[in-house]
Parts: sequence; C-alpha cells; structure tokens
Amino acid sequence: MALGSAGALVAATLIAGTVAAPAASADSRPGQDREARGVAIAAARAAKAGIDWRDCPEDWGLDKPIRCGWVTVPLDYAHPDGKQIKLAVDRVRSTGTPQERQGALIYNPGGPGGSGLRFPTRVTTNNKVWANVAKAYDFVGFDPRGVGHSAPISCMDPQEYVKAPKMDPVPDSEADKLAQRKLAREYADGCLERTGRAMLQQMTTPNTARDLDVIRAALGEEKLNYLGVSYGTYLGAVYGTLFPSHVRRMVVDSVVNPDRDNIWYQANLNQDIAFETRWKDWEDWVAANDATYHLGTTRDAVQAKWLELRATAKKHPIGGVVGPAELLGFFQSAPYYDSSWASVATVFSKYVAGDTQALVDAAAPDMSDIAGNISEENGNAVYTAVECTDAKWPTNWRTWDRDHTRLHAAYPFLTWSNAWMNLPCATWPVKQQTPVEVRTGKGLPPVLIVQSTRDAATPYQGAVELHKRFKGSRLITEKNAGSHGVTGLVNPCINDRVDTYLLTGRVDRTDVTCAPHATPQP
Repeated sequence: MALGSAGALVAATLIAGTVAAPAASADSRPGQDREARGVAIAAARAAKAGIDWRDCPEDWGLDKPIRCGWVTVPLDYAHPDGKQIKLAVDRVRSTGTPQERQGALIYNPGGPGGSGLRFPTRVTTNNKVWANVAKAYDFVGFDPRGVGHSAPISCMDPQEYVKAPKMDPVPDSEADKLAQRKLAREYADGCLERTGRAMLQQMTTPNTARDLDVIRAALGEEKLNYLGVSYGTYLGAVYGTLFPSHVRRMVVDSVVNPDRDNIWYQANLNQDIAFETRWKDWEDWVAANDATYHLGTTRDAVQAKWLELRATAKKHPIGGVVGPAELLGFFQSAPYYDSSWASVATVFSKYVAGDTQALVDAAAPDMSDIAGNISEENGNAVYTAVECTDAKWPTNWRTWDRDHTRLHAAYPFLTWSNAWMNLPCATWPVKQQTPVEVRTGKGLPPVLIVQSTRDAATPYQGAVELHKRFKGSRLITEKNAGSHGVTGLVNPCINDRVDTYLLTGRVDRTDVTCAPHATPQP
C-alpha cells in the first residue's frame, strides 16, 4: 500500500565561498564513502549554480507567484561525474518581513511516488494552519527522482494500468494466485524494460535523501528545514542519519517504522492489521450516523452491506467496470483519511438507495484522463521501484502465501490487495539493498514527531521507534484519532506546537498527548 500518496492508492561539504556546511556522515555500508563524496561534489556544484527560477510551465497547474526550476543531480552518487538527471522544484516566497524570514521549508508528501509540487499552494490558497510558518519560510516542493517531471519512470502502459475491472484481489483458488503471481512478475519485468537497469538500480530512499541535500545546497541553505509526511518521514529519518549536521528543523508526521527489519515487507503486513482497525472505526461512524446514510445502526450491519456490495460487484461488475478491486481502490480512502469519511459514505448510501452511477463515477477509471492516468501509473511505478530496491524481500512464494493467508483470516479488508501490489518485489530484476540503520548522528537537533494512535497507513509503533532512535526528539501523540497526515488538520494542540518549533526551534520539555481533532460531520 502506497504510504499517503493518493495517486498510487490502488492496486555535503561545499566549496568555501558558497555555502559552508559540514561533511555528510558516512554510514557503515561499503561504498557509502564514495556516495558521501559524490553528494558533497554534487552539492557544491548545485550551490554554485543555484536555481534559475521562472514562471512554471502552464501544464503544471501552478500559478504565479509560485515559480519553478530545476536542480541537477547524479543518477549514481558513487559516480558524480556520470549520468545526470534533473529534478523539478518549485517555490513560493515567505509572506512576512525580511526580518521574519528563516529560509526554505522543503516538503515531501509520501508515497514513495508522491509529488511535493503542490506544497506552495498552501500559501497561495491562504491555508490558515500554515499562515504563521509561511511568514518565516519559503515553501519549497519537489518531484523526487523518478516522479512526475523528475526523470519519470514507468512499469507498464498507463491506460492498461488503470483499465477495469481487474481481478478480485481475494483469491478463490490456487489458479487465482498463480494468475496474480504471473501479473506481478510481468510488472517487475516491465519496470526493467521501460525504466532501464541503470535508473531502476538507483531508485532508493538513500539516493532521494542525497538529492534532498543537493536541493538544500542549490537553494543556498546551509541547513535543511524539512516537513515529511508518511513515507516522507522515512526519507527524513534516512536524511537525518546520513546528514545529521545538515538538519536545522525537521517535522515528521505519520511515521514509517524505520527499523531495518520493518523495511518494507513487514511494514506492509503491519499496515494490513492497522487498516482493518481503522476500517471498523469508519463503520462505527457510519452506523452512528444512520439517520444520514441508512446503512445500518451497528458496525456489523454496515459490514454486511459492504460484503453484499463486494459480492455483487464480483458477480457482475457495477457499470461493467467496478469490481472488488475498484471498490477497494475507492473505499480504502476512508480508513486513510477522515476527510474521506463522509464522501465515501455518501456514495455507498446512494448506491444502496439505487443510484449506481455515483459509485461508477467515484470508483471507475476515467480512460479519457490521459495525463491523470500517466501520473497514477508513474506513482505506482516509483512506489514499487523504491520499496523493492531499498530492501531485501522474500523470494519464496510459500512465505508470502503463508503470511497473507494467515493475516487475511483476521484482517480481510486489505491484506490480499496489498500482497499483490508488493509481489513484484519477490522477482525484482535489480540488486536489492540493505536499509540504512537509522540513528542519531553528531549535530542532529531535536526532531519533532507527530502521530495519531489509530493511523492505518503508518501504525503508531513507527513514531515510537523513530523517537527512540533520534535522541532529543519529541513525540506529539494525537490520541484516539487515526487520520493519516496530522499536521495539516485543525487541532490547536498540535498546530501551535508545530508553529513554535518551526519558528523558534523550541520543543516541549516532555512528550505531549493531544486530544483528537474534531470528528468528521456527516
């Protein structure tokens, strides 16, 4: 399951005279020293070149005063003079006085595969939650390597990728499993064929962290101010480990457990459990609002309606296109984000009342949206490439079959769907790496960690684990809440502390527990 990237839901030492900054700390992996030297060279070049800010290309959908530019990075940091790729960046200037300005705040929304280019629109749309921080910081977004406008990768024809209906993720037989295994192997082969070995081998979180350091240098920033959500927290954790003395302020929100043993196979198994919990939270809310939705007054009644819908779609795809896989693609946004609770319930309610078109409109692919379909396929390709290349995955099908059969019995909502999404990693065609050992390095300042206890995509334990590993960090827990991505929601207990940290660097003397943000209204 892609972490927070809505588009993929289905399924350095610088040269003196520029910006002085301390050297990257080398991890213990062989070859890391060469990569540390490579990123220092690339960052020095970027600091000298800067960014040529211009009006954004019209088809990027980013209006003035947002401006766009490019940062050049090596494809392979072990060979900084080898092939280069260009990363798309954008920026909106801070809104405060020159005295209030504190530099640039760089954002990653998750995925892997999510684009950060919409981040500056939080300023141009006058988003109240970010108004104080916007006075002090330029808001900077970027497309990570492989994403969007940054040397985009692909694993299959986008129109073919979105085509519906797909097979039911829940297998009825060994033949179904064999068919899904064949699709996964073909997808992995397609990634190699369409992206190429050289690029695919370099699609890793540590390389994206190195890219982040080069972007920092290109912006003329001595140190990084960073906001990462979902997978963006793991990117931040790896950056903080590789470049601890380059961090000025770092907020991580909805945290991937950075333990090496969790990256990435175990992370997805843990996600299946957490999604089931949050799905039930949503069903409880729908039942409590039966006067609006008429889907049943208990969780069990709502679940019965869901199973009935699923069975109907399996037998005869709704509108000819919405089968169980497409239903999941739509309905899983409810356990992901509270902001989807009412809209998903409304579509479900309309269907039960006899309006099938609302469900088809919501859950079926739009084959005419060529650009959107390209973006969706690209997001999934990057998700797969990064997770499969970052870490070793089980190659024995028996392991996958055993683990997912066991989990599905207790947590059926997403388990098999998630299995097939990740199965290309079992036959991945390039060398799989060993994840970075995330830890505190010399010079790392206090990091602010924000997490809700019932998050489906990144279970709470991830925040606890990163908190242990980053000494001096502070953990803000939003209790009895579960929306994925907390810092963008209205909850003064959290918002005020994020503001204080980003504006002053101060954190509370101890960890803080906040009451949940407001429950969605039907």
